[in-house]
Amino acid sequence: MGQVLHGRATTTHATRAAIQRSTASAPTLARRYGINVKTVLKWRHRAEVEDSPMGPKQPRSVSLSVQEEAACLAFRRHTLLPLDDCLYALQDSIPHLSRSSLHRLFQRHGISRLPDPDADAAPKKPFKAYPIGYLHIDIAEVRTEDGKHYLYVAIDRTSKFVVARLESEATRKTAAAFLDHVIGVLPYRVHTVLADNGIQFTDSARYRDLNKPLNRRSRFDQLCAKHGIEHRLTRPNHPWTNGQVERMNKTLKDATIKRYHYASLDEMQDHLQTFLAVYNYAKNLKTLKGKTPFEFITAEYQHNPALFYCQADHLLAGLDT
Repeated sequence: MGQVLHGRATTTHATRAAIQRSTASAPTLARRYGINVKTVLKWRHRAEVEDSPMGPKQPRSVSLSVQEEAACLAFRRHTLLPLDDCLYALQDSIPHLSRSSLHRLFQRHGISRLPDPDADAAPKKPFKAYPIGYLHIDIAEVRTEDGKHYLYVAIDRTSKFVVARLESEATRKTAAAFLDHVIGVLPYRVHTVLADNGIQFTDSARYRDLNKPLNRRSRFDQLCAKHGIEHRLTRPNHPWTNGQVERMNKTLKDATIKRYHYASLDEMQDHLQTFLAVYNYAKNLKTLKGKTPFEFITAEYQHNPALFYCQADHLLAGLDT
């Protein structure tokens, strides 16, 4: 195996070993090998011939304090979040934290790679790219102290902007009213809606007929036709086709009914809207390259204003000042 010497070494392993075995004086050895007396003394007092590692004995970040390093490590080990999610969450309390310094910190402590629970699973196919305005819509059942209610959820496939509302009934009327509400909230044109085969969204399979007069179709289909929206349906018994909204249903339930008790529909409605405000306007998403859904919509307005029928700023909560 070849010798590994640092760039300014003046001796080889053989020379160092000879110095350690020799009984001659240090000046004599210095003249013999053409080196400094201090170099002879250094190797005479060492038991090995390898170069000692240079640099700090305990490597640490030059930009983070000991307390900040400990906070980053504890956050990673407790949450098991990906690197980018850790970065976005920690930058509020550590503004000077960079992605590279956080990655090096995780590498030094052996937690740069998270365990992959789906290592043996088949690779996932990426979603087909669509312009902004492709909605996934679904209904989820929730319960409060005053009974059963229905959570209508719509998420934009591209911007990840979420609109949700609670209703006491899951009927064709409430489904159409929710779609009308979503169209009024978004500042851009909705061109496609993907929903399941529930009777709230379409006629049952037995009576479904594309040649049927529009005024005899379901209210949801009529509203889609009125706004020029293509209404797509998932395959029966294939809920993963609408996976984006199914995953959002779980996120909303985890943040509300699975964590808190609600005495009424109105109480849960208020908390739900508060969570959505944080999600849409403050949560940085990795799939949007660190932007919030609202920031993505604003950037899209700058690049493709033709897709919008009004300025994206009208989504801002509160008074427009």
